[in-house]
Amino acid sequence: MKPFAFAAALMLAAAPALANHCPADMAKIDEALASGTELSEAELTEVRALRAEGEELHKAGDHAASVEELGKAMEILGIE
Repeated sequence: MKPFAFAAALMLAAAPALANHCPADMAKIDEALASGTELSEAELTEVRALRAEGEELHKAGDHAASVEELGKAMEILGIE
């Protein structure tokens, strides 16, 4: 039971950092899309879907999942 409590405490401590990370990632994705990319239409569609899902997860308070989805979009775009 102690490992679970530790993991839960660790997640609660990380939540504020993740919450602030999401908008920054969304801004990076938006900037990359606005500046033009050499992605295929299929890749652009996937990036837009991942970005939208990341925003919805952020709004719902699931910041870890949001960062994960936004990270997938950033990887496709070649953003670090």
